[in-house]
Amino acid sequence: MKVLIVEDEPGIRETIAGYLQKEGYVCEQAETYDAAAEKVELYEYDLLVLDITLPGGSGLDVLRKLKKNRPETGVLILSAKNSLDDKIIGLDLGADDYLTKPFHLPELNARLKALLRRRFFKGSTAIVFEEIEIDPASNVMQVHGQPVELTRKEYDLLIYFVTNQNRVLTKAAIAEHLWGDYMDLADNFDLVYSHVKNLRKKITEHGGSDYIKTVYGMGYKFGR
Repeated sequence: MKVLIVEDEPGIRETIAGYLQKEGYVCEQAETYDAAAEKVELYEYDLLVLDITLPGGSGLDVLRKLKKNRPETGVLILSAKNSLDDKIIGLDLGADDYLTKPFHLPELNARLKALLRRRFFKGSTAIVFEEIEIDPASNVMQVHGQPVELTRKEYDLLIYFVTNQNRVLTKAAIAEHLWGDYMDLADNFDLVYSHVKNLRKKITEHGGSDYIKTVYGMGYKFGR
């Protein structure tokens, strides 16, 4: 899952990013209103962790921009203890949850996972697509009840496909989702092809159908 962390305090922002990266998230960061506004205009994120008080503007305006263009993105607001009005406005604008500073990182992670389950998987603890079952809590995938060992990127790719069923996903979009600001690591999309090929092989080798369709000249589509 790809998350944008908008926080002007470097220590807090980098601590959150480091923790979430260890938990398997692809993290991008923004420390000012302008940087955050530009990122939500240009890129897609599964989650936004948003501080309201930012240099150059309000995080609430970032939230307005995000919900106008990509209302499906989940939003968790980071708020100060005395900012009840901002919390209420943020929730009214479409934020899903808020966390009051100071907070514990495991609680932040639990809130984000719960948000993902509600927004993408109707609150279910397991994601089921035909014979494929995914447990987001343990990052385990099974086909016909048999565990399938995936790399971190293969797992992220599968989640990205499942949450975007029947949509054509370009190689550029996949690379940007899997690597974020480090998408140059995709090496002209050769790594995207490799991850798609390996994921397809692992599913079919365990008796699953091939749901990954190549859309020539464009990218890939996942669906029945």
